[in-house]
Amino acid sequence: MGKNDRRPIAARSTGWARSLSAALARSSITPNQISVLSIFFAAIGAVGLLAAPSILGLVTCAVCVQLRLICNLLDGMVAMEGGKQTATGALYNEYPDRIADSLLIVALGFAAGMPWLGWLGALLAALTAYVRLSGASVGLAQDFRGPMAKQHRMAVLTIACLLAIIEQLIGRTAYVLPAAAAIIAAGSLLTCITRTHAIAAQLKARP
Repeated sequence: MGKNDRRPIAARSTGWARSLSAALARSSITPNQISVLSIFFAAIGAVGLLAAPSILGLVTCAVCVQLRLICNLLDGMVAMEGGKQTATGALYNEYPDRIADSLLIVALGFAAGMPWLGWLGALLAALTAYVRLSGASVGLAQDFRGPMAKQHRMAVLTIACLLAIIEQLIGRTAYVLPAAAAIIAAGSLLTCITRTHAIAAQLKARP
């Protein structure tokens, strides 16, 4: 994957990210291993969600979502800035993301008491990536726009876990997780539509 096809992430320019990625680049750890590690954190987060409404489970999920995103940040930085690109890097950049997304979003559906909504959200999340890569397959730059790209989905999930904790402590209700599952599914569908529209517009504008 070239630099122009990378997801724009503001955290790449932060000092902690540069320092950590430089340390990893000097180590024997590969970008592909970091990508696979993101699945491990997603799996732990999914288990935490399945333990909901356990407060410990919700905290675990919120933390693991952020660790998953840090892995997603560092694998590309170690590969590109650290000069450790591999022939299979593009595959490892995509496949672990799809698995991690599915683990977390499906678990969210079960935690919300609506398994079908979790499966639907996971399918639509995967389709956002499919649409993005479809644009790349016809020679366009990859389109990472939202409103529910990966970072947005994970932000919704993290905030939902924290709000669900407050919900448990204050009202003993269970509205937050179902709402989050619905927002992720609906937002992912809208993202598929916006990306498809943008790709079509670019293709029509070609000479």
